[in-house]
Amino acid sequence: MAYETIRTEVADGVFTLTLDRPDRLNAFTHEMGREIVAAFDEADADDDVRAVLVTGAGRAFCAGADLSSGARAFEDSSTQAAGADWDVPRDPGGEVALRIFSSLKPVIGAINGAAVGIGVTMTLPMDVRLVARDARLGFVFARRGIVPEAASSWFLPRIVGISQAMEWVATGRIFDADEACRGGLARSVHEPDDLLDAAHALAREMARETAPVSVALTRLLMWRMLTAAHPMQAHRAESIALQQRGRMADAREGVASFLEKRPAAFGDRVSADLPDVFEGWEDPPFAP
Repeated sequence: MAYETIRTEVADGVFTLTLDRPDRLNAFTHEMGREIVAAFDEADADDDVRAVLVTGAGRAFCAGADLSSGARAFEDSSTQAAGADWDVPRDPGGEVALRIFSSLKPVIGAINGAAVGIGVTMTLPMDVRLVARDARLGFVFARRGIVPEAASSWFLPRIVGISQAMEWVATGRIFDADEACRGGLARSVHEPDDLLDAAHALAREMARETAPVSVALTRLLMWRMLTAAHPMQAHRAESIALQQRGRMADAREGVASFLEKRPAAFGDRVSADLPDVFEGWEDPPFAP
């Protein structure tokens, strides 16, 4: 599929999505948001894709919202209302975050440079973030007279804890890669020339010897259980998952390959064989 603001490619089971407005430091626009959502739809539909890697072209990851319209930029920063149950225009960053959240493939962020505002909040529903040593990050919303978006009031405290989250959003300051790592936002810090190699190596490790349906189902379990009221909900969902997956070809192949000391050749497909293990789970009040 052809895109205007992003680039995509697939190699070794890894779908690489590159934000591609380098002349604007990959500043976020409504069109970029729509294209990111479409790219994740594309990745989920392709059974050859085992992991998604997101990075930026040029010297920035994403320097935030495109403010080229001037001081009134945020007055028209929302999309149309979602329907009868939604009485305000939707934040486009939130639509991107919710789409990444619902990805069936693990998502790695390779933050190669400035990641500010939506440039950092869009990475929160990604599963792992690696950061270049010279990158600078910031939840700068209070310094622009607005508030955090992209569902970050849900994601950020769950990732780094409420105290660290509030420090970053209440000061709105720009911080470096080492602080991002110390605060739990980043998994690791890399020299700029080494970042993409490290991110791709991690993505290939996720893709190489694991069952894609198992990875997809595990990702759904991990994220959804962040809101479970009791571990019994996890116990029930995992019990259903174990029963259903245990009856499928991948489980037999996993055991056989282990006993025969050979690499596994998993054949179950995410597009066709992903079981529903969330029986009785209460749906969110608004669809993503």
